[in-house]
Amino acid sequence: MVSYATNELIPSSEFAKRFGSYLAQIKGNTVEKLAILKNNKVEAVIVSKDEYEAMQEALKKQEAQEIMTSIQKGLDDIHNAKVKPIGTLWNEL
Repeated sequence: MVSYATNELIPSSEFAKRFGSYLAQIKGNTVEKLAILKNNKVEAVIVSKDEYEAMQEALKKQEAQEIMTSIQKGLDDIHNAKVKPIGTLWNEL
């Protein structure tokens, strides 16, 4: 779970009033993230463009690794004869 410093928790009403100031904090890297609160619950988190792009790249790499792992598992199953012909599968269903 993500934790937030006190200066990273911003009520939505205050965020709306001081948007430019908070945007400058994000752009200037004086804070890593800003959590916008509504009814004392985090509703949104704002990060810099660079941070967002880095997270997207990390996610793409993770997804690609999971696909490669799945493909390798399938190839290993074929190599270890852990597969059945499709006709046999249909008969079992």
